[in-house]
Amino acid sequence: MPIGEELSPRTDFFTWRTFPFDRDAEGRVKMRTLEPPVLPEPARQGEAGPADCFICQKPDDKYLWTDEHWRVAYPHEREGALALVFLEPRLHADLHELPADRLADLGPMIARVERALSALDGVGRVHIHRWGDGVAHFHLWFLARPVGMLQMRGSFGPIWSDVLPQVSEEYFRATHARIAAALAQLGGIAQVR
Repeated sequence: MPIGEELSPRTDFFTWRTFPFDRDAEGRVKMRTLEPPVLPEPARQGEAGPADCFICQKPDDKYLWTDEHWRVAYPHEREGALALVFLEPRLHADLHELPADRLADLGPMIARVERALSALDGVGRVHIHRWGDGVAHFHLWFLARPVGMLQMRGSFGPIWSDVLPQVSEEYFRATHARIAAALAQLGGIAQVR
């Protein structure tokens, strides 16, 4: 990973409705005013069920790894992160709706994905995040933090992945092939080779 290069965000964070900061007329950064609550909350993508869910509609060949119950997705555009993947159940459900057997194998699946990313060269820590505001299908984010990059600790890690220089196409493909192979060692199908 090229460290020390000029950082150039691929995202203008100030355009995000959820970004807590804004710029004033002179370009200074300031806190945004907290908006009033929106009630009822708008429906998330996939609230109507599997037919309305982009995760359910995505074919297995667009994933890194699959088995009969779980799939591991990856962004199809290069990031600045060493590796970023998503663990998703095949079943269209949010976390609180998962049946007992899927909840029982969620812990081992989390450890399996975390181990696959931790085994990559240059990984200091793997951060695991859960947000569910955009889609009504449970998914966990796994983000590999580069070793020694202490500024990327904690909750700003996902923002840093949009700021760091993009990884090379060669690194992107090789990393995903290594993750898929590591996951397949315990079963399932590596979709990316």
